[in-house]
Amino acid sequence: MNKCFIGGNVLSIIDDIKRLKKEKNAVILAHYYVCDEVQEIADFVGDSYYLSKKATEVPESMIVFAGVNFMGESAKILNPEKTVVMVDANADCPMAHMVTPEKIQEIRNKYDDIAVCCYINSTVQIKAYSDVCVTSSNALNIVKSLPNKNIFFIPDGNLGRYISKEVTDKNFIFNDGYCPVHVKITKDDILAKKSQYPNAKVLIHPECIPDAVELADYAGSTSGIIDYATKSDNKEFIIATEKGVLYELKTKNPNKSFYTVNDNQICPDMKFVTLEKIKNVIENTENVVELSDELMVGAKNALEEMLRLAK
Repeated sequence: MNKCFIGGNVLSIIDDIKRLKKEKNAVILAHYYVCDEVQEIADFVGDSYYLSKKATEVPESMIVFAGVNFMGESAKILNPEKTVVMVDANADCPMAHMVTPEKIQEIRNKYDDIAVCCYINSTVQIKAYSDVCVTSSNALNIVKSLPNKNIFFIPDGNLGRYISKEVTDKNFIFNDGYCPVHVKITKDDILAKKSQYPNAKVLIHPECIPDAVELADYAGSTSGIIDYATKSDNKEFIIATEKGVLYELKTKNPNKSFYTVNDNQICPDMKFVTLEKIKNVIENTENVVELSDELMVGAKNALEEMLRLAK
């Protein structure tokens, strides 16, 4: 299990959260990588694309984001009139900071007919310097639809390389960013686990390193992994992404078995999100996401272009 509850009366805190949500007109959006008990009480659980889309649809005036900072920023950009709060203000994504505006400008100066294609796992500043955002769910289709010959894919180099193998008519410029969790999932680890469970299908996130992705029976987003496992007739699966996804996998597939590749498939920042903190931020309206108008305008263009092209 993937428990993060620290102390106190769980049922009492859950009751408090339900009461406070009604009082504050709040909705909880949670990523698949947060702890089990947070996913259980969230109003909506999903991957980055689903959550960014859902943030534009919920009627509540307060969005409580159980995830990392770039997710709350995206929700605020798309809903500037709403109050968006992060459950933990320190929950961040290291990859989001692995490219700079200076690097983007350097590439723009070097290449004509270029689209800066920004993975949603990025800061609001980087989104504002980009042409379009993508998620692991929609990156392939969006990149295919872009008219540009040159694609600067930021900040994750591994996802960029995965997409480039599927879109061979474009020239990709790769950034050297990476996910600290997915980069630890190695080819040798997968082969060792596969020898232990020879009948298991390997389901992997394309943020993993290329030689690991090559071993997969399926490579795709977190939601894609869940869908594949749920629809498959196979009964055993090796899961090569953050272990928080196991909650949804087991909930939807109680009669199937799921194995992690190694013991390092944990994003510590996602685990900062706890029930106690959810109660506190709703009750006290803490960790409010505040962004400058200038940044929001630029970043909104890239996010809205993603939502438009993803249709």
